[in-house]
Amino acid sequence: MSNSVHEQIESLRATIRRHDALYYVHATPEITDLEYDKLMRQLQELEAAHPEFDSDESPTRKVGGAPIAGFVTVEHRVPMLSIDNVYNETELAEFGQRVAKLLGGKPCEWLVEYKVDGVALSLIYENGKLVRAVTRGDGRRGDDVTHNARTMGGVPLQLQDLSTSDSQSKKGSRSSLFDEANSAIPSVLEVRGEAYISNSDFAQLQLASVERGEEPLKNSRNATAGGIKLLDPTQCAERRIRFFAHSVGSLEGATFTTHGEYLKRIEQLGIPSVPRTAVLPSFEAAVEYCQTLMQDLHTLDFEVDGLVLKVNDLALRQELGSTSKAPRWVVAFKWEKYEAETRVADITVQVGKTGTLTPVANLEPVEIAGTTVSRASLHNKDEIARLGIQVGDWVIVEKAGKIIPHVVRVEAHRRDGTERPFQFPTECPECKTPVEQDEGGVYIRCPNPTCPAQLREALRYFASRAAMDIEGLGTKLIEQLTENQLLNSFADIYRLESRRAELLKLERLGEKSVDNLLAGVQASRQRPLWRLLTALNLRHVGTRTAQLLADRFGSMDAIMQATEVQLAEVEEIGDVIAKSVHAFFASDFGRQIVADLKQLGLNMGSEADAEAAAARQSSGLLSGKTLVVTGTLARFKRDEIHAMIQKHGGRPAGSVSKNTDFLIAGTDSGSKLEKAQSLGVQVLSEDEFLTMVGEG
Repeated sequence: MSNSVHEQIESLRATIRRHDALYYVHATPEITDLEYDKLMRQLQELEAAHPEFDSDESPTRKVGGAPIAGFVTVEHRVPMLSIDNVYNETELAEFGQRVAKLLGGKPCEWLVEYKVDGVALSLIYENGKLVRAVTRGDGRRGDDVTHNARTMGGVPLQLQDLSTSDSQSKKGSRSSLFDEANSAIPSVLEVRGEAYISNSDFAQLQLASVERGEEPLKNSRNATAGGIKLLDPTQCAERRIRFFAHSVGSLEGATFTTHGEYLKRIEQLGIPSVPRTAVLPSFEAAVEYCQTLMQDLHTLDFEVDGLVLKVNDLALRQELGSTSKAPRWVVAFKWEKYEAETRVADITVQVGKTGTLTPVANLEPVEIAGTTVSRASLHNKDEIARLGIQVGDWVIVEKAGKIIPHVVRVEAHRRDGTERPFQFPTECPECKTPVEQDEGGVYIRCPNPTCPAQLREALRYFASRAAMDIEGLGTKLIEQLTENQLLNSFADIYRLESRRAELLKLERLGEKSVDNLLAGVQASRQRPLWRLLTALNLRHVGTRTAQLLADRFGSMDAIMQATEVQLAEVEEIGDVIAKSVHAFFASDFGRQIVADLKQLGLNMGSEADAEAAAARQSSGLLSGKTLVVTGTLARFKRDEIHAMIQKHGGRPAGSVSKNTDFLIAGTDSGSKLEKAQSLGVQVLSEDEFLTMVGEG
C-alpha cells in the first residue's frame, strides 16, 4: 500500500511539473486552471496524509515557507558581467563590423532575443534540484533570494526531462539538437535570466493595491525588484513574478556547442527562455530579424527595453573573449522608452485592403516623446481580449524608439464604472456584409470584394510606389475620386483620361494637377507584369513573389491557367501562396479585373517574356550569379537595380554570404561592404556594374 501511495504522489508531482512546463515554457496549456487546481489539491491531500513522503522539491512547496531573518551575500561561481549597449542602427552595424574583423571572416551565426525589462537572477541546480537563487548584485556577489525564487512561475524546484513527452512533440520547432551525452540532467546547471511581472498580472496587482487602500505600484520592474527582496516568500508569491532564461553560468555534466542548443535543452527541463528567440545565419539577417521583433512589440505581455544579439557558437565566443567590462560577442540594442497615461475615448474599426477589420483605440491626445498621440492600433479581437481594454479605460501607451505607439496595459484600478466593453462587429462597418474569421487565424475580415473601404485601400496600394507607381494619385485624391464615383475599380483609373472635364470640376484640381495625374496614369500602362501582379493585391503576394511568378510564367494568361501544383513548384512559392493565387484567378471577380485591365491596354506580359526570362536565367550575363546591393545609388531605386539584375539573369539577395558573387556598393555602405571584403566577394561600383552588363 505504502509503495503504491508513494508512486501516486510521484506521478502527480511529475504530471503537475509537466503542466507547469506546458504553461510557462510552451504557452500551450492542455488543462484549465480549475483542473490544474484540482490536481494540486489532490497532491496536497496525499502529502498531508503521508508526511513520510515529504519533499522540498514538490510543486506544493512553490508557495510557502517561513520568512527569513535577512539576506546572505553569495559570490557568483562565474561573474555576471554587464554587456555593451548601442542605441542606433549605425552603432549596431559598427559592432557587427568589429566582430567580423576579429573573427577574420569566419562564418558566424547570431542569436537574437528580446531584452526583458526585469531583474537579473541566477538559478543554480545541482543534480536537478534548485539549491540557490542569487541576484546580480555588483556582478561578482549578489543576495541569496532562494526563498522567493521558489515561488516564481517558470522556476521548477526539481528539473524533469520533458523531451520525450507529448508537450515536446507539440512544440514542433523545439526538437532536440544536442547529442546523447546531454540526455542526462547536468550535475550542475546555473541558469541566468530575468525575473519579471507580466503586464496583465501587474494590472491586477494595481487593482488589488487600490482595493486595499494602498498606493499603486510604480511600474512592473520596480514591483519585481521589490518582490524579490521581501523577507516573506508568501508576500513575494502574491506578486506573481515569473522567470525567463537567457544565459548560462556554471555548467557541469553537459557540453554544448551553441547557445541555441543550451536554450533548447533547458526548455526540455522545464525552464522557459525568452519568447521569439531565434538563431540567424548572419549578422545582417539578425539585424533584419530585429526589425520584425520591434514591429511585434504589441504582442508581448511583458516589458522590454531593447534586443540582445549574441554570437551563437560557444567556441567563437571563447575566441572573441571579453574586455575588462563586457564580453565582445554580445551587444544590447536598446531604445529609449517613453510612456504616458491617457484615456480611451472610443474604439473604432478600420477595414484594410484585404478586408481585415482592425480595431483602433481613439485616445485623448497625449504628448509622448515630442509628438501628440491620439490613436493606437489594437490589431485584432484577440489583442482586445488580452488587454481587457474597454471604452473609457485609462491606459499606458508606450512609444519605444521609432516604433509606432502601442497600448501596454489597462490601468484597471482607475475604473469608475462608466467604462463600456467593446463589441467586435459581426458585420462590416462600411458595407454591412457579415464578417468571417480566418480559418485557424486571429483576423476577422469582410469577405465582400466590392466593399467601398477595401476599394479605397486597394486603390491606394495599386497606385503606390511599390506597385504601379502612379505619380499624382495619392490617398487624399483617391478618397475624393471614390466619393464622386469617378473611381469604383482598378480599371476606372485608366478611364480617367475620358473624364478630364469632370476632374477639373473637383476642388483643388487645376489644369496642371489633372495633366500630371493623367500623364502618371498613362505612364503606368506599360509597367512590367510583376508590378501589375503586386498591385492586384492578392493575399500573400508581395513584390518578390510577383517577380518570381512573372519570371516563371511570363504572361498573365499563363499564370491564370496554371494549376495550384504548377504554382507551388515555383521556387520560394509554397502551398499557401499557390492556393491564394489560384483562388483569385479562378474567381469571377479576379477574372473580370484582369479582363478589364487587358482591354484598357495594360502590359499583361507574353509567352515571349517567359521565354526571355528563362533564357536570361540560363544564358544571361549574370546567369547563376547572386548579387547584393548596399548603400545609396545615384541612378537607381532599390527595386530598379534588382530588376536590372534579373534582366540579365542574376538573382538579387538581401544579405552577404559565402554564396554571394558580387556586391554593388553605393555611398554610405555599411556592414555589408565590410563583410563582403572579409569574404573576398568582388565589390562593384554602380558604373562598374553597368559596364559589366553592357549598359554603361
